[in-house]
Amino acid sequence: MSRRDLDAVRVEGGRRLTGAVRTPGDKSISHRALLIGALAEGTTKVRGLSDGDDVARTTAAVAALGAVVRPADGGTEIEGGRGRLREAGSLDCGNSGTSLRLLAGVAAGLPWSTTLTGDASLCSRPMDRIAEPLRAMGASVRGEGPTERPPLVVEGGHLVGIEWAPPMASAQVKSAILFAGLDADGETVVAEKVATRTHTEELLAAAGADLVVEPWGEGRRVTLRRSALHPLDLDVPGDPSQAAFWLVAACVTKGSEVTVERVYAGAERTGFLRVLARMGAHAGTGPVLQGAADLWAASSTLVATDVDAEEIPSLDEVPVLAVAAAAATGTTTFRDVGELVVKETDRLAATVALVEAVGGRARADGDRLVVEGSGALGPGPFEFDSGGDHRLAMAAMVAALACPGGGVVRGVAAVGTSYPDFLAHLDDLGGPGTWSPAEGR
Repeated sequence: MSRRDLDAVRVEGGRRLTGAVRTPGDKSISHRALLIGALAEGTTKVRGLSDGDDVARTTAAVAALGAVVRPADGGTEIEGGRGRLREAGSLDCGNSGTSLRLLAGVAAGLPWSTTLTGDASLCSRPMDRIAEPLRAMGASVRGEGPTERPPLVVEGGHLVGIEWAPPMASAQVKSAILFAGLDADGETVVAEKVATRTHTEELLAAAGADLVVEPWGEGRRVTLRRSALHPLDLDVPGDPSQAAFWLVAACVTKGSEVTVERVYAGAERTGFLRVLARMGAHAGTGPVLQGAADLWAASSTLVATDVDAEEIPSLDEVPVLAVAAAAATGTTTFRDVGELVVKETDRLAATVALVEAVGGRARADGDRLVVEGSGALGPGPFEFDSGGDHRLAMAAMVAALACPGGGVVRGVAAVGTSYPDFLAHLDDLGGPGTWSPAEGR
């Protein structure tokens, strides 16, 4: 059995982490680069695509739609154009909500029916948040039940632009609307109350889309007109959401110092660093070159803080920041994080369970997560089941490093969706014997 197929691992506590790693290519950028490559007229070249299963699902989907995807010169080429695209029937998005939501926007602009489905977890997640605006643009979108759970059937065709203010902070909703807007009459406008990650706007602009981005209160307003795209030539920087696991691990394990190299440094993606700084972490950012920077952190004495969802709009870093909060002194409150309930698992309840497993106290209070830290984790050993959620599995392994008795984490195969080499990098930073296979149940 390879490390990528393991169901459970035992992580040793009290091991210091030292050295440098490079996380996979940013997952969000990778998805969008593939979709733009499929729509653009010509050959897009991308280096550093994420090697996780989620991005592999988007790769397979654009190939099924008729784009030619091939390895080339240490990267990937996507030969695309609307004239190449064809009816694909059903596209399996696995566990990737990003794949499904963004592909729905693309499918809305195609003159045929496309069915988008995935695994049991993905098929339990709400898609009404994209179905409603895509219907308003003229597409037919049908899912299961009142929240439009997948399989999602999208019948595209003649679209018209809309102005839409998503009720939740969601780069995926924004992106679905913008991808549909590429083939819509008139203007398509997304008005965000909370600014989310800007990858779709940045890459569409780089591909020649007729697009304007303006401040709008505390958020931003994106206006798009029907556009033909030209190919990209792109280097994908490292994923900051994955870097967060190593930086928190360095903060909470004694004697540690870790550098994560060439990470995307956009403000909407590095809010977790500002949270750690308020907590007293020894952490920082190197020079930003072409949108990427080295991030570093070292063993720290942490104190509690309050965290607003606007600081980390995707909420991806909440589970591992909750581990930092459990290791801090005082009570940390994460505000407006109710969206965690509809992630790959109920991440809100699972994060509470993780904090309690490692000796802390936590509770969900409406849309708030409250973590009472005692200044240390443990003692351990503990057991925790991630429920097949990659971010919970990695957060639990970080917590085990800081517990003197370590811990057993189950469901670690899910890490392959976003960070297949996580355990290899744990070897690199902690040394041989930092983890070992544990018996499954």
